[in-house]
Amino acid sequence: MTTVPSLTLADGRTIPQIGFGVFLVPGDEAQGAVETALETGYRHIDTAMIYRNEAEVGRAIAHSGLSRDELFVTTKLWNTDQGRDKVRPALEASLERLGLDHVDLYLIHWPTPARDLYVQTWEAFEDAVDEGLTRSIGVSNFLPEHLDRLAALGGRQPVVNQVEVHPSLQQREILNADENLGIITEAWSPLGRGADLEIATISGIAERVGATPAQVVLAWHLQQGRVVIPKSVTRSRIIENLGATDVHLEEADLAALDALDAGTRIGPDPAELND
Repeated sequence: MTTVPSLTLADGRTIPQIGFGVFLVPGDEAQGAVETALETGYRHIDTAMIYRNEAEVGRAIAHSGLSRDELFVTTKLWNTDQGRDKVRPALEASLERLGLDHVDLYLIHWPTPARDLYVQTWEAFEDAVDEGLTRSIGVSNFLPEHLDRLAALGGRQPVVNQVEVHPSLQQREILNADENLGIITEAWSPLGRGADLEIATISGIAERVGATPAQVVLAWHLQQGRVVIPKSVTRSRIIENLGATDVHLEEADLAALDALDAGTRIGPDPAELND
């Protein structure tokens, strides 16, 4: 079984560098997909309230036979649950669906700047750590200006910022801000939802190193210190993605992928999403 490397978070805890994502995986498929992921070596599962599959993820965890301390489970607070008094009920509801007494990482899903509630929401996240409902706390889709406001509070800082990163959208300003603040960047849509795998540069490197294009892209993320959360419901792809840990890219290969940044965004712009 593949051994997944881990990174040390700023709070001293560790996070497996490859996780299994369930975004857009329907509930009736999520349980089987997570069971396959756990069976094949994944130990980091990433879900969210808005994905509507926390209960199925929880059932897969329960059926896995793995002990709780072997797993790293992430979920996220949805935008309409932002606000100091809403965080704890929302987190407790997620825990009930997951069948857990705590998660390893809880994220603010989007800053939704027009609401201007993410600062007080973050303060409630700090309370959730103190109450043992989550081990670590972080954010998702936060821009540098949002991170700076949290840093100015002087309390706990996010240990993770989960953002869209793939070869055709590299968001270097966010990556640099994360690094400067000691935040680990976690890439969602790390393969560009498959579109980036058709790029000739990537397929050429894959052929030369004896890997698949997906493994090359994931290895690029891993070697640059990012956490990745690819998702698939196909057993062969689930195993293939985990195999990226066995791929080593030379500096020239990393530079070639770095040069592919085209600013091609798949998801919403965090500065504009306020749903």
